[in-house]
This record gives sequence, structure tokens and C-alpha cells, in this order.
Amino acid sequence: MDEYLSGLTTEEINEKTQTIDECSTEQMLQMMNEQDALVPAAVGAEIPQIMKAVDILHQVLRNGGRMLYVGAGSSGRLGVLDASECPPTFGIDPMLVQGHIAGGDGALRTAVEGFEDNAEEGVALIERCGVTAKDAVIGITASGSAQFVIACLKKAKEIGAATIGVVNNKNSKLVAVTDVCIAPVVGPEVIMGSTRLKAGTAQKLVLNMLTTGTMVKLGKTYNNLMVDMKASNIKLYDRSIRIIRIATGVDESTAIAHLEKASMNCKLAIMMIKTGMEVKEAIDALEQCEGSLKRAIRTFVKVV
Repeated sequence: MDEYLSGLTTEEINEKTQTIDECSTEQMLQMMNEQDALVPAAVGAEIPQIMKAVDILHQVLRNGGRMLYVGAGSSGRLGVLDASECPPTFGIDPMLVQGHIAGGDGALRTAVEGFEDNAEEGVALIERCGVTAKDAVIGITASGSAQFVIACLKKAKEIGAATIGVVNNKNSKLVAVTDVCIAPVVGPEVIMGSTRLKAGTAQKLVLNMLTTGTMVKLGKTYNNLMVDMKASNIKLYDRSIRIIRIATGVDESTAIAHLEKASMNCKLAIMMIKTGMEVKEAIDALEQCEGSLKRAIRTFVKVV
């Protein structure tokens, strides 16, 4: 038996759920809900580490680098999910935040658990992605033992890239290969070892913080409005109109006219309304302020 694995919190038996197979449906769900309620506090305890990671990621992306999530199994799927949501939410290039899972895209639908032990493929992935010292690699593994993830981080660190770990056990193997290790310990799972449960929920919360915090610092929002989103469907077009109206106070027809004039660029439409600038002038002003709408308005109008 592997001493490292047998000593993990995520591999322990949860004494509070040992009778789950004898419970009524309501009792079982209450039991799960009580365990899930422990997750936010565990994540909250890691905010100092999450803060360090967000500041690193902000600098990486600001300096032209990329974020790459790497994981296996449930952890890998969460990384791919978070990365895939960034382009529509924040209007970024899909290559800027990437999600990679052991076993490739096929592993998103079909479990190929053996791939998490493939260290060689972890090294190969970092090489295929052309990771450089400008990039950041975020390894996600509940146990902290997935060789694929460890190899990815180790190779990235050798290259000089920033490395960040997201794990659910303290003093894991990720510590030695990361600049920052985020470790929300949520305790034993409702079903022993099923880390898609509390551990997965904690990972999702952490990843939400990493990308959202980084994008806010990059000026991808105005107040708490997602002004850089792409109006790529009916719902998002409608949301764009509402965002413009909330940010500027104009009526619907004015919001629509400016959104169309700005080629569906919500941020640009708001800049034009707030400053009275035409398209080219507003684009130049935003570029001068590194895409920060609030800074651009304050710079060119002196009033928010």
C-alpha cells in the first residue's frame, strides 16, 4: 500500500456518513448538504495563497503570458470548464487561458484514470504547448499525487514559468514544484475517496477566484459588469444592452444604437456614451489605459 496515499485526508473515511446506505433519501441529502457546507470555510482559509496566485497571474497575463490549467480526471475537467468560460465572459483570446486534461479531450467525457500516472505525457504536454518563462501553469489534483500534473509543473518550473498548485491535502507533492500552493482541506468525502464531491467543489471555487480575480485586475469589468463579454447569442445581446443602460443611464434605443456602432463591443459603446467620443478616438483612449474602462473614463472625462 502506498504510504503517501493512505495518509491523505481525501482518502480517509468520513465518520459522519458511515450510515449513508441506511438513510432515507432526505437524510442522505441532508448529510451531503451538511458536508458541502464545510467547503467555503476551507477555501476562505486559503485566501492568502489565492491572493498570491492572482497577483502572479495578473502580472503574467499583463506581460503577454498565458495561463494553462493541467489536471487529471475530475480536476482536469474543472480546469477545462473554467478556461472555456473565460472567452465568452471576458472577451479574451481562447489561447490566453487554456485547460488541459490527462488523456486529451476524449477524457472529458470518458474516464481514462490511468493517464494521471503518465509523467512522460505531462512533460510532452508542456513542450507541445510551447510553455515559456512568460507563462503560468496551474496544476490541479485533489490528492497531490497525480504524476501527470506533477510532471507538468516540474517541467514548467524548469523552463522558468510561474507554477501554482490547487490540491486538497496539506504538505502534498505539489509544494516542491510550485511557487504557490493552494490547499483547501475539506475533510474526508461523503463517499470515501470520491474527490469529485467536496474536493471538486472547493477546486471549482478556487478556480473561480483565480480567473475572475485576474480578469477584474486586468480591467475586464466595469464595477461588477462584464463589459468585455461577447454578445454572441440572444441572451448575451440582451445582457449587453442592459449593461450599457446600467453603466450609462441611457434608454434602450440609445444603448442599441451605440452597441451597433461599436460593432457589438459593449465596453466601447459605454466609453463612447460616457465621453462623447467617436469609435476610433474611444478605441485609442481605451488602449492608452490598457483596456480599463473606468480608468479611461476617469482620464478623459474626470468623472465616473
